[in-house]
Amino acid sequence: MRNFTKKAFAVMLVLLAVMTCVFAQSIVEVKHGEMYGKTVVLHTNDVHGALEGYAKVAALRDQYLALEADVILVENGDYSQGSPYVSRSKGATAITMMNAVGYDIVGLGNHEFDYGYEQLAENMKAAEFFTICGDIFDAEGNPIFYPYVMYESAMGAKIAFIGLDTPEAQTKVNPALIQGLQFVAFEDLYSLAQQLIDKVKAEGADTVIVVGHLGLDEESAGNRSSDLMANTTGIDLLIDGHSHQVFTEALGYEIQQAGIYLPYIGVVIMDSKTGEIEDHFVVDVETIEADPEILALAQGIIAEIDAEYGAKFAESKAELNGDKAPGNRNMETNNGDLIADSMLWVIKQDLSGITVPEENIVAITNGGGIRAWIHVGDVSMNDVNKVLPFGNTVTVVYVTGAELLEALEASTYMTPDPAGGFPQIAGMKLTIDTTKAYKPQAETYPGSTYFGPASIERVTIDEVNGKPFDVNATYAVITNNFCAAGGDTYYAFASASAQFDTGFPLDEVLMQYISEVLGGVIAEPYIEAQDRITIIQ
Repeated sequence: MRNFTKKAFAVMLVLLAVMTCVFAQSIVEVKHGEMYGKTVVLHTNDVHGALEGYAKVAALRDQYLALEADVILVENGDYSQGSPYVSRSKGATAITMMNAVGYDIVGLGNHEFDYGYEQLAENMKAAEFFTICGDIFDAEGNPIFYPYVMYESAMGAKIAFIGLDTPEAQTKVNPALIQGLQFVAFEDLYSLAQQLIDKVKAEGADTVIVVGHLGLDEESAGNRSSDLMANTTGIDLLIDGHSHQVFTEALGYEIQQAGIYLPYIGVVIMDSKTGEIEDHFVVDVETIEADPEILALAQGIIAEIDAEYGAKFAESKAELNGDKAPGNRNMETNNGDLIADSMLWVIKQDLSGITVPEENIVAITNGGGIRAWIHVGDVSMNDVNKVLPFGNTVTVVYVTGAELLEALEASTYMTPDPAGGFPQIAGMKLTIDTTKAYKPQAETYPGSTYFGPASIERVTIDEVNGKPFDVNATYAVITNNFCAAGGDTYYAFASASAQFDTGFPLDEVLMQYISEVLGGVIAEPYIEAQDRITIIQ
C-alpha cells in the first residue's frame, strides 16, 4: 500500500510477535492405517453459498481420518456471498456451516467485506476456527485478525499458515463500508509477506503454506498469487482463490486452486514428522458421497430461504447472460441492458428530485456485479437474487461530461479482456476502440489498486438519449451505491460534486420492472443485447 507508514509497520511487527497462535492435535493410539504418519490439508475456496458442498468436505475429511491421517480443514475466502442462502444472513449461515463441518483455519476473501467490516467482525465472534489475514489493518495499524497460525502435527512437524487477502477488496466491495481499514498492495505486499515468512521460519516452521485469496486474473496484475510467489522466497505452497479457476500448478509456481461453488476439494499430503509436501491435487466432489448430517443442515437452511424466495413471479423467454466473459465483464449483454433499464426506469417514475433535464439522465452498473444467468422458464426471487446478490441500492451521481468520460475510460481499460468495472448501460451509446492503448496515470487512484486514465483514448460517447454528448454538461448517472462510493474503477463517481442514495434495493427494482413494465415476461427487446456498446478490435 502506497501510504503504509513505518510507524504502522512497527506496530504490526510487535503484534505479530504476540499474536502467534498454536493449535495441536492430541496424540492418539498408534495405528497403522494407510495414511498413518501423514498430515492432510483439505482446502476449499470461493464456495459462494453452495452450502450442500460442505457435506462432501466433511465426508472426505472422515475418509482421511479413517485412514489414520491428521487432517486440517482450510478455507480461502468468499464464502459469505453468492446465493441467498448466505447473503440473506449477511454471511452468518456460512459460519454456521463451517463450524458444523469443523474447519480449522479460514482466510478472508474480498466478499467477506460485502456487508461491512463491523458485520464481518460480528460474524466471526461465532467462529469456532482460526480466522487469519495478515495484510489488512485497522486505522491504528493493527492486523484485523491473526496474521498466521502454526499447526503442530501429532508427530511434531510445524506447519505455518499465513493469511493474505487480495488488496482489491478495498474497491471490490463498497468502500463506504470499510472506511478506516488499510490494505497492503504491490511491493509492500511482497515485503510484508516476506516478513511473515521469515518470522514463522524463525519460530521453527518446517513448512510454510499461504492461505491466499489473490488469484491469477490479469486485472489483478501486481497483486496475483503468481506475483507474490515471484517476489518472495520460502513459500512451500500457496492455496489460492479469487479467480475461480481449477489448477494444481500455476505459471510454474506451487499454487493450487479448486474452482467456484465447490466442484473440487484441494488436497495436500504431507509427512507428519518433517512437514515435507509429498503431493497435492484436487478431488472431484462428484466422487464423494455426502455426509448425511451436514447435508441435512444445509438443506434445512436452503429450504427456509426457498420458502420465501422460491415462488415464481415471472417467466423468461430470453437466456440472460450471467457469464464473466464473453459476458458482463467485457461486452454489452442482454442481462446488463435489462438491469440498467430498470435502474433508469425507477428514477424516471419521479423526477422531482433530479436537477438535470431528463435527456441528461443515463444509467451505468458494473458488469462484475452481475453474477448469474436467468434461463428460459420460470423466474423466482431466488433467481434474481443470484444475479444481484450484494444488496446494492440505486444511487444518483451528478458528474460532468468529462467525469463521465473518465469513469468509462477507466472501467474499460482491460477491454476486450474482462474486468469487473465494465459498464452495462442505458440512455447512451458508446464506442470502445481497443486498438488504442489505455494510458494510465503514474499513481493509482487513492485507496485503490486501479490506475485512472491520463487521457481519454479509447471511449467515445456517441449519443445520450438520442442527442449529442456534451463534455461540459452535467449528467445524472443512475448507478449502484457500490460504484457511487468508488467501487471497482469508478473513483470519478466517488469524487463527484453531488450524489444521493435512493435506498431502493437493486434486486427489488429489477423485479418491479419485470412485473410492472414487462408484464411478468422477459422477452423482446431482451432476447439479445441492444447494440448500445460498439467495440472496435
